Amino acid sequence: MLNKKVLEEIGSKVTEILEQSPAKDVEKNIKVLLTGAFSRLDLVTREEFDVQEKVLLRTREKLIILESKVAAIEEQLGLSTPQAVATESPDEPIKNE
Repeated sequence: MLNKKVLEEIGSKVTEILEQSPAKDVEKNIKVLLTGAFSRLDLVTREEFDVQEKVLLRTREKLIILESKVAAIEEQLGLSTPQAVATESPDEPIKNE
């Protein structure tokens, strides 16, 4: 049976050969190419997207609360102006008219 030292030596030699191979250079070049391409695009990280999604949801909740407060105040004052009520669900994007 092979002893542990021989196996470690073989593993280190294989790693050394792979690091010096052209495949490693190709991998580095592809990473640089993709990084450059992605940097030119207007992309955000998943974390940034998730944060903005949470902010948007909280803002929509606050808007609904404020709209109901305004409606209650208008009712108390006897104002009967027709309102454009948003009928979109919270998951749909708000449409610009």
